[in-house]
Amino acid sequence: MTALDVQTIRADFPILSHKVYDKPLIYFDNAATTQKPKEVVEKIESGYYNVNANIHRGVHFLSLAATEAHEAAREAVRRFLNARSTNEIIFTRGTTESINLIASSFADECLSPGDEVIVSVMEHHSNIVPWQIQAARKGISLKVIPMNEKGELRLDAYKALFSERTRLVAVAHVSNVLGTINPVKEIIEIAHAHDVPVLVDGAQSVPHMAVDMQDLDAEFYVFSGHKIYGPTGIGVLYGKEDWLDRLPPYQGGGEMIASVSFEKTVFNELPYKFEAGTPDFIGSTALAEALRYVSAIGMDRIAAYETDLLHYATERLATIEGIRIFGQAVHKGAVLSFLVGKIHHYDMGMLLDRLGIAVRTGHHCAQPLMHALGIEGTVRASFSFYNTKEEIDQFVAGVDRVRKMF
Repeated sequence: MTALDVQTIRADFPILSHKVYDKPLIYFDNAATTQKPKEVVEKIESGYYNVNANIHRGVHFLSLAATEAHEAAREAVRRFLNARSTNEIIFTRGTTESINLIASSFADECLSPGDEVIVSVMEHHSNIVPWQIQAARKGISLKVIPMNEKGELRLDAYKALFSERTRLVAVAHVSNVLGTINPVKEIIEIAHAHDVPVLVDGAQSVPHMAVDMQDLDAEFYVFSGHKIYGPTGIGVLYGKEDWLDRLPPYQGGGEMIASVSFEKTVFNELPYKFEAGTPDFIGSTALAEALRYVSAIGMDRIAAYETDLLHYATERLATIEGIRIFGQAVHKGAVLSFLVGKIHHYDMGMLLDRLGIAVRTGHHCAQPLMHALGIEGTVRASFSFYNTKEEIDQFVAGVDRVRKMF
């Protein structure tokens, strides 16, 4: 496997040459959102300047061109995920809306009082709160997969959670706090042995590793464009076609209808049944451009490079006096959550910012996980293929400098 030409890659991301407080920007907040290559930004600009017209509904040239580009983007996502059909690719505003869509439609069709949904202790709020809303609305309950001291889900405890009332498993592929890469294929196989469908939150996995819907066999898989070098406000729900056919629409309005009268509405076919209103047809084409960008680099090469960065950063950070790193899973993504001594995570983040180093601080929208860890929050550094070991050296020196200040 050939090494990445990181300096050439970095040239595609103009923001990485910026300075913050007169210091070179070191951007380690990639788990929150990634920076965008020039190709993606230029695709957005080109869309608005050259093919800006509402899609599917017009017979004029611009509308037809925009429609063709939007549906070509859907095909690009299908190929990237190795889905069987473009009918299985639903465009949403992001991971959160994708999960809310499933939570609402699945609850309407499949959940009754007393039914159970299994989630994990390390879920992002976006894969907890929608199910709590349905718990209040439908009288269902949540069961939670615990983890061990390394931050790995306990599959023995997971197996014991199933009952005759289990209706769905909803679990993150990769923890946005611990970096744990969960064994979702095994999780899915266990669920299927109980005839239970699975929703996988792929927000933190899709940008960093190859994913294959035919291999995983999940019923639903979701991710956000802005975390994989695409624009904000666009995301994807993958769903097996038979399940999407079965579920009712999430929203009503234009595009998701075949016909409307005051007596009855007939819903549109897939995938349009779940895409009410004017879609983000500019964002979809820019997302497709982002997928082409990472595919040209190679997802396996990206995963290998980022794993190398993670190991290097972990070893370097471990030398700092008083460091506590949260998440020591054997299989881990390029995320480091830590605390140093009694220094508050917010103070560490603010002072690193003054050194030009962007990290995330707080509970990372995973308060139940923080409670399980017995802390209020962490400092989180998350890496991308455009980051370097030299940046990590400066980051570690910055953390140690802050430590000495306290």
